[in-house]
Amino acid sequence: MRLLLAPMEGLLDDVLRATLTRPGGYDHAVSEFARVSGTLLPDRFFRRIAPELDCDSRTAAGTPVRVQLLGSDPQCMADNAARLARLRPAGIDLNFGCPAPTVNRHRGGAVLLDEPELLFRIARAVAAALPPELPLSAKMRLGVRDPARAAECAQALADGGARLLVVHARTKLDGYRPPAHWEWVARVADAVAVPVVANGEVWTAADWTRCRAVSGVADVMLGRGAVADPFLARRIRAGRLAPPAAEERDAEWCALLPLLGEFRDRVRRKVEARHAPGRIKQWLHLLARNYPGAQRLFAEIRGLRTLDEVDRALALHGVPAGTPNPPARAPGAWDRVDDDALLESAA
Repeated sequence: MRLLLAPMEGLLDDVLRATLTRPGGYDHAVSEFARVSGTLLPDRFFRRIAPELDCDSRTAAGTPVRVQLLGSDPQCMADNAARLARLRPAGIDLNFGCPAPTVNRHRGGAVLLDEPELLFRIARAVAAALPPELPLSAKMRLGVRDPARAAECAQALADGGARLLVVHARTKLDGYRPPAHWEWVARVADAVAVPVVANGEVWTAADWTRCRAVSGVADVMLGRGAVADPFLARRIRAGRLAPPAAEERDAEWCALLPLLGEFRDRVRRKVEARHAPGRIKQWLHLLARNYPGAQRLFAEIRGLRTLDEVDRALALHGVPAGTPNPPARAPGAWDRVDDDALLESAA
């Protein structure tokens, strides 16, 4: 079975990918989407979305990263895929799952699920433009309004050349409202000959177990559940499927503190100082679902406005101090920590 780390626009970027893959457990991750809209994108655009391209297309922990493309013009998508392929990504993924109204108004993402014939033409054009050894995958939802054409869309993508399909088990109109309809993933899997990965509403190991049972597929992609519980994939791999005891959660929170400091430093390198507190609060808000320490820390920094104020609060909670005004990361260079010590401290 495979565990994949989802792309999440505006949340799960290269900064958080580097942090979440540190504890291990993922077979590959997928980047945020590169919007293809009539032009040939420069290399620097792909590198901005996936700086891992300069590191053998892997995160600092070694997790392969596939780069995602979003668009509706088959030839333009193919041309950009060919250019991206020169940068040697771990794979290329096609986005037919984004439900954002702005994206959909410009004929991107999940709205294309009303046009299976267009899905086929996009997948076929992209597949033809890629070297045969480069994996091509696609992420889709069950449909725009209802799942009646889900199997047809999956067949179009597989027939076009996608070798793996990730199915987010909701429609575009469902957005992110529970429940996820995992039973429809089973119907999609029955309709195609390529591997199918289930996605949606997997927050715990128990959810993962139910998702596999209902969907009938072995592979699962984790999204918000992974952000809220960075040790979820590793726990699943180890077969620890019962809810973590309070002592285990406390140990994991202690192991998260250096990761939180690393995340803070990467955020500081990537965004302007005025935007950094928002990114830190965003992650802590999701971590607070599982960790009392994150709840307390989030409550303390929620009203803070400056990075200096947030840094002082983080330090008081045991987050290691970072380097003031760190230099921008050089291409290909990554900060490293003692991974073995980190994993042992969370065991």
